[in-house]
Amino acid sequence: MKVVHVRLIFKKTDHYFGSISAIYNYLSEDDIGITKKSLLHSLSSDMIVTGKAIIKRREILICKSK
Repeated sequence: MKVVHVRLIFKKTDHYFGSISAIYNYLSEDDIGITKKSLLHSLSSDMIVTGKAIIKRREILICKSK
């Protein structure tokens, strides 16, 4: 399972989302400096830096089954 971490550079705040689509329910394109369509296409690399935000997609670590 992956989480999307959005660091707003100028506001110095961090936000965590379960999907890219969820980002745009809480933040605007202007807040993060990239459109949803562009972000969906560019997160094949696990990090995107815009003029306003650092966006990373990372794996959530969970307990291993016994």
